[in-house]
Amino acid sequence: MTTLRIGTRGSALAMWQAEWVRDALTRVHPDLEVALEVIRTTGDRVQKAPLPAIGSTGLFTKEIEAALLEDRVDVAVHSLKDLPTQLADGLALAAVPVREDPADALVAEPGRTLDTLEEGGELMTGSLRRRAQVLHRRPDLTVVGVRGNVQTRLRKYEESGAQAIVLARAGLVRLGLGGHIAERLEPADFVPAPGQGALGVETRADDERTLALCGALDVKALRLAVTAEREFLADLGGGCQVPIGAYAEFADGDGPLSLTGMVAGLDGARLLKRTVSAPVSSDEEACDLGRLLADILRAEGCQEILDEVIGGQPPRPGGSA
Repeated sequence: MTTLRIGTRGSALAMWQAEWVRDALTRVHPDLEVALEVIRTTGDRVQKAPLPAIGSTGLFTKEIEAALLEDRVDVAVHSLKDLPTQLADGLALAAVPVREDPADALVAEPGRTLDTLEEGGELMTGSLRRRAQVLHRRPDLTVVGVRGNVQTRLRKYEESGAQAIVLARAGLVRLGLGGHIAERLEPADFVPAPGQGALGVETRADDERTLALCGALDVKALRLAVTAEREFLADLGGGCQVPIGAYAEFADGDGPLSLTGMVAGLDGARLLKRTVSAPVSSDEEACDLGRLLADILRAEGCQEILDEVIGGQPPRPGGSA
């Protein structure tokens, strides 16, 4: 049997994710040989500029997708929140196999919470979405942008005079850094990026063998949840340059799917957040729920917020959504 080649970024977190998928594939298909190929992306190469300043989509994925299309790799493993909602022609999302806790996390002195940080202090984040929600709750804080992988951001925080930094809890936990977390920010209140904590396994759409091999890892309920989140984002036309959040979960495991969506201005003064729910058993129904929530927020004025943000309002910190 030929070797299955997985394309991945080279950061510690990306390698953890690719290795997880490799090990999961070999558990399900014991005779399968899997090799990892490290691919450097635009987001990896450009470390000083804010991400919205160097492009809105595919900053951590397009080079890996190009390798897929050119048959240099057979599979791509992404953090699903980094994968554009519109896949490149010829590619398919073969599996959404796992989701760590999608919540954001506050890294600060033990016992501190977002609400108990000292008034007027600095908080670091590389995300417009996190920035907006922090300022909505704590307009007295000064939010400082930061770039880099998880370990680099932690180091920059520790070397700074900032009181706290907000990062995805999933990355910290996967890298064994969960002990740095002072507060888990509840997703219903502090809405994460669509797909945060989930992995996306991408293949060529016409590669039936690889689609079948990877499809064995797919978790249907998880796929439906993130499909609703990503469709909400797609319908609003957002990316990392816009503060948009979404989080979906099934009630009691098999009840209706509940989807919370958030749109905010860069300064956090205007923030719209609503939740809808419906029975969902197919990708089409998940997309319907995402579009319904987008329509509700548009009716409440979110398009005006989006137009102001995209039109170039206050300076943007570096980072992903």
